[in-house]
Amino acid sequence: MLRSFFISLSTNKVFRAFSEKSSMGRRVSRRFVAGMSVEEAIAVAQKLNAEGIEATLDSLGESVMQVSQAEESAAVYHRLLDAIAEKKLRANVSVKLTQVGMDIGGHGAGPELAERIVGEMVEHAAAVESFVRIDMEGSDYTEATIAMTERLHARWPGRVGTVLQAYLFRTADDAERLLGQGIRIRLCKGAYKEPATIAFPDKADVDANYVKLMRRLTTSGVFCGMATHDEAIIDATRRFVDEVGLDKRAFEFQMLYGIRRDLQRKLVADGFGVRVYVPFGTEWYPYFMRRLAERPANVLFLAKNFFKS
Repeated sequence: MLRSFFISLSTNKVFRAFSEKSSMGRRVSRRFVAGMSVEEAIAVAQKLNAEGIEATLDSLGESVMQVSQAEESAAVYHRLLDAIAEKKLRANVSVKLTQVGMDIGGHGAGPELAERIVGEMVEHAAAVESFVRIDMEGSDYTEATIAMTERLHARWPGRVGTVLQAYLFRTADDAERLLGQGIRIRLCKGAYKEPATIAFPDKADVDANYVKLMRRLTTSGVFCGMATHDEAIIDATRRFVDEVGLDKRAFEFQMLYGIRRDLQRKLVADGFGVRVYVPFGTEWYPYFMRRLAERPANVLFLAKNFFKS
């Protein structure tokens, strides 16, 4: 019930407008959002690198409906790629297609606009030896996201990848499709509300599918990311690595900023690669609500720590 409640809130425009403008809302979001500016995000990435952790920078935003907004989002990413190169950060970037105009109607807009903008980002990433992750959104965008990733990978091999969600029935086939082309995958459970006709409704089934996919991805020869904070799945991954004698650096664990920092450090100390997604920006509300939906225990954590420095 809590998961459905927070997912519903993530699309509530009135509450979003209030939260993003209020000082209290911004204060609460700081646990999971690394600040409002590019400079704050870069500073967090530098700190993570100093702790032996890689970073992925994610300028928050989605569902833009004007070309000017899509171009503004792109400009932020080009600033990030320049800063990554200038400061020699062990970092890359992640972008949502709806953030760069995927949903805009009209001639020359929509998917064509999004592909042009992301293509320019991938070209920039290739020039500075970085990488762009095209993030995954709801199931309405799954095929378009995968297909665009394939086209851009063909032009700039190794400089673009995407995300697959373990709760979708189609993901095993999608994984084989992408791995066959050498495309890097970030595997997560999934944070959108999907019908039982296309997604596993029960957590146990999602977890089982995740472990099955983990075994395939980690041994594929393609460098993939296991994005989870679930200790049972992390333990299953570690056991599998030991059982098959897999190099601990053949893949990486990926986690979100502000969540299980103790576990991040422990994995690094044990020799695993760890990458933290660093979201930032003023449009933090939908992302924040989906984090609460994924793990309602985060609500209690925020309540207990709200008045602490």
